[in-house]
Amino acid sequence: MDASFLSTIFGDALPIAPEIVMIVGALLIPGLFMLTKNGKIAAILSEVFIVVALAIAALVLADENIQGTFMNIFRLDQFSALMMILFLIVAFLVVLISPESPETTKHKGEYYSLLMIAVTGMMFVASSANLMSIFVGVETVSISSYALAAMKKNDPRAAEAGVKYLIIGGLSSALTLYGISMLYGITGTIQLDEIAAVLSTMDTYNWPFLVSMIAMIAGYGFKISAVPFHMWAPDVYEGAATPVSTFLATGSKKMGFAVLFKIFFTLFAIAPVFATTEMQYVFATIAAVTMTVGNIVAISQQNIKRMLAYSSIAQAGYILIALAVMTPYAMTGGLFHMFTHVFMKGGAFIIVASLIAAGIGENISDYKGLAKRSPFAAAAMLIFLFSLAGIPPLAGFTSKFVLFSSAIFVDGEVVYQWVWLALIAILNSAISLYYYARVVKAMYVDAGDSEEKIKLKKTHIVAIVICVVGVILLGVYPGPILDLCSSAAQSLFGLL
Repeated sequence: MDASFLSTIFGDALPIAPEIVMIVGALLIPGLFMLTKNGKIAAILSEVFIVVALAIAALVLADENIQGTFMNIFRLDQFSALMMILFLIVAFLVVLISPESPETTKHKGEYYSLLMIAVTGMMFVASSANLMSIFVGVETVSISSYALAAMKKNDPRAAEAGVKYLIIGGLSSALTLYGISMLYGITGTIQLDEIAAVLSTMDTYNWPFLVSMIAMIAGYGFKISAVPFHMWAPDVYEGAATPVSTFLATGSKKMGFAVLFKIFFTLFAIAPVFATTEMQYVFATIAAVTMTVGNIVAISQQNIKRMLAYSSIAQAGYILIALAVMTPYAMTGGLFHMFTHVFMKGGAFIIVASLIAAGIGENISDYKGLAKRSPFAAAAMLIFLFSLAGIPPLAGFTSKFVLFSSAIFVDGEVVYQWVWLALIAILNSAISLYYYARVVKAMYVDAGDSEEKIKLKKTHIVAIVICVVGVILLGVYPGPILDLCSSAAQSLFGLL
C-alpha cells in the first residue's frame, strides 16, 4: 500500500480515507450479522476494517504526500494521523475482547457497528479544522456511546448509566454549542485558524468572549471528566459492560483531549492573544483540582471499576498540564501520556473484563488470592497498576516524567511559573500508589475464599499480552513514539 495506490482508490477524498474505511465497515457489519447470526464473524470483519484504517493512518505518518485537506473542513496531518492510530488501537483491543465477554449484548451486529461509528466520529474530530465539524464529530461519538453504555439490558446499572450519560452528555452538548455560537458571533467564522487570527487583533475582554470560553471549557470538560464535570464517569464505567467502559476510558476521553488541544492550542498557543495567560491559569487550576479529587476519592472505592474510573479522572488532570503550559514539549508529553494510558488503563480494564468472564466479582475484595488462582492475570494487573502510579521503568513513569518536566523546563531553562503544578502532580502520583497497592495486596498477600484455578479466555489473554508489551516497551524504549508525538505537536503548532 502506497500513496499512488491510495490516490487511485480514494481520489480527492484521500484525506478522509481512514474514515471512509470505517464507515463502510459500520454499514456492512449489521447486515452480515443478520445473514450469519455469528458474532465472531462480525468481530473478525470489524478487526479487518480497523486494521486497514490503521495501516492508512500509519502510512500518513511515513509519507507526507498523503497529507492534505478535504473541502477545507478536514486536515490530515501528523497530529490527526497519530490520534487516529490511538483511537484505532483502542478499537482493536475492545473488539478483540468483546466476543468472549458475557457482558456484551446479543445484538452483536449493532454493537460492533456502533463501536465503529464512534471511532469514526473520533477520527473526524482529530482531523477537523473548524468548530462545527468538531461538534458534529463529538456528537457522533456521544450518541453512539449512550447506546453502548445501556446495551447490557439485564443489568439495571446499565440502564442507569445510559440515562445519566445521556442527560449529562446532552447538557455538555448544549453548553458547547452555545459557546461555539458566541465565539462565531465575536469572530464571524468557525474556522479555527481564522478565529485565532481575529482574536490576535483583540486587546481587551468582552462578555461574549468570556461566556464562550466558560461554556466550551465546561462542555468539553464533561467529555474528559474533569472536575467539577466528572460525576457521570464512575457510574457509567461501573454500569456499562466492561469492554464499553474500556472504550470510554481509553478512547472517548482521548477524543475529548484531541478537541481541547485543537481548539485551545490553536486559539491561544500558536498566536498568543490577550487572554493566553489567564487561560493557562484556568487550565492549571482545573488540572490541579481534577488530579487531586480523582486520587483522593479513589482511595475509598471498593468496586474496582469505580476505582479505575476515579483513577482515570486523576489521569485527565495530569494530561491537562499540557494545556496549562502550552508549549510543544508539553503537548508532546500530553500526547505521549495519552498513548501510555491506552495500554495501562486499557490493560487494567481488560483484566477486569477477563475476570468477570471467569466468574470473579467487581469488588477489590474479590481479587483476594488472585496470584495463586491466576498468576498471569495478577502479574499483568500489577504491571498496569504500577505503571499508572508511575513506577519505573514502566510506561507510566516515562510519560509522567516527560509531562511533569514540561511544567518545569521550557526551552531548556527552568521556569518557576508552573513548578507548583508539577509538585502537585508528583504528590498526587504518590497518593495514587496507596489505592493501587490495595489491589496488589489483595492479589498477593490476602487469602481468598477459593484456590480454584481461573481459566482466562484466549482473546483476553492476547489483549492483555499486547497491553503488557506496550507498557514495558514504551517505558524502556519510548524514543520512536516520543518522536511521533513531537512531530504531531509541531504539526498542530504549525496550523497557522
